[in-house]
Amino acid sequence: MMAAVMQNLPSVLELKYGPSEHQGPAPRLRQSFGYATPDDLYEAMVFSLVTPSTKWLDVGCGHSTFPRNQEGARVLADRCEVLVGIDPSENVHDNKIVHESRQCTIEEFSTDRQFDLITLRMVAEHIANPQAAVSALSRLTARNGSVVIYTVSKWSPAAIVAALTPLSFHHKAKKFLWDTEERDTFPTEYKMNTRRELSQLFSDAGFRETLFHRADDCRSFARFRSFEKAELLAWKALRSMGLRYPDSCILAVYQRI
Repeated sequence: MMAAVMQNLPSVLELKYGPSEHQGPAPRLRQSFGYATPDDLYEAMVFSLVTPSTKWLDVGCGHSTFPRNQEGARVLADRCEVLVGIDPSENVHDNKIVHESRQCTIEEFSTDRQFDLITLRMVAEHIANPQAAVSALSRLTARNGSVVIYTVSKWSPAAIVAALTPLSFHHKAKKFLWDTEERDTFPTEYKMNTRRELSQLFSDAGFRETLFHRADDCRSFARFRSFEKAELLAWKALRSMGLRYPDSCILAVYQRI
């Protein structure tokens, strides 16, 4: 499955950043190191799964399906049969990509449909009752349909700091590092953020794991060019020594059987 992701990656990068000759310095820097961000890989994964017959449910879609790739989101929304977005936040009403939207949690969502693809982009770390959430996913996923989990790894430095600090600090840190809005900061739980936790939950609910990938995350200081380059140099050095980069995200796919 990662082969399909890598095959889709160049077209995703072009939609996101423009033709290679017109891309900004940050995308060019990352590509010179042979590095793709976890967001890039997630978007390429979704591109590999959406077809004209796909019924797609985006859980926790907020105000943007792909926050930094609006054009890519529009392409997929036009490609699929239907895209439904749900989110307990009122941000969902600002999402212009989805065909239908509901302000509710995954457990509260009721519909006659079953979906071929369900995506949870940076949602799993906020789920307080994983068993109830995955039970709802099982109810909503068509046979042989896929659930894509994209979330931060529980043992990444950023997740550890977030688990030990109050929500007010989270927004200040995210504002400084990534210039995010306060409405995009939510309480974290970290109950679905390891492979063991996810595998157990989805296996119990009738799914099988078809992909589990750790995506190295070198974006902590992406707003600051010299620091971003230092992160990438550290990433490259650790890889050359066969060592894992400490900050990572989880990209996992579970198929209902």
